[in-house]
Amino acid sequence: MMYAGIDAGSRAIKVVVIGTDGGGIVAQGQTDQGVEQGKLACELFDSVLAQAGLQRSQVRRIVATGYGRSAVPVADTTITEITCHAVGVRHLVPEVQTIIDIGGQDSKLVRLDGRGKVRDFAMNDRCAAGTGRFLEIVAGRLGLSLNDLGAMAARSQNPAAISSMCVVFAETEIIGLLAGGRAREDIVAGVQTAIAARIIAMAGRHVEAPIVFTGGVARISGMETALQTALGRPVAVSPEPQMTGALGAALLARQQDS
Repeated sequence: MMYAGIDAGSRAIKVVVIGTDGGGIVAQGQTDQGVEQGKLACELFDSVLAQAGLQRSQVRRIVATGYGRSAVPVADTTITEITCHAVGVRHLVPEVQTIIDIGGQDSKLVRLDGRGKVRDFAMNDRCAAGTGRFLEIVAGRLGLSLNDLGAMAARSQNPAAISSMCVVFAETEIIGLLAGGRAREDIVAGVQTAIAARIIAMAGRHVEAPIVFTGGVARISGMETALQTALGRPVAVSPEPQMTGALGAALLARQQDS
């Protein structure tokens, strides 16, 4: 018997299917988010099952999480992404104490207690600053792809100071830096530093290690280095960083059925 988690995030939908024992991933997949969230989630779910040679009847329980979790019609129940990411990351990195999750439209810092339960969290979901969407805008303005940002930032010897973290004003600031002849690598490095500083400010106080970085932005090289520099301590990128919410949802689906 199988269990599934569907993470309907703001920028992408992710599906993870696990078996009854051990929590190993049996199948997984993702697709871009869109207007018809429920339809896209169901199509992805069926596609993931088909690729693994599975039928819906073999999936005993489904938990949905993420921004669009209420729009997933195949789900038996929904659970917040805070809880699901905590469960997913801790399954992969059992010793984790702090989770930094930066997704397409929001960013979160989650603290866990000694049992791996969520102790408290801070969240920015009111502004695109410090999120994947901000990096998309920066990449577009600089004529780069998201995959180019890490390598570009790594070449910087003198990161630019980005004083505004409002997306609109920061974009204007970047235009001014370009007009002034500032190198693209310095601008990208400056943006990564500014995002890291915003995450640290959101934390508000001491951040306990081990620290694990998850979410789609964790796949952009250089961001973990920027976070490490801001925190003054190591930051590990989670295995499968974009899938931890769906994995946590699948694990919780199995737990609910036990």
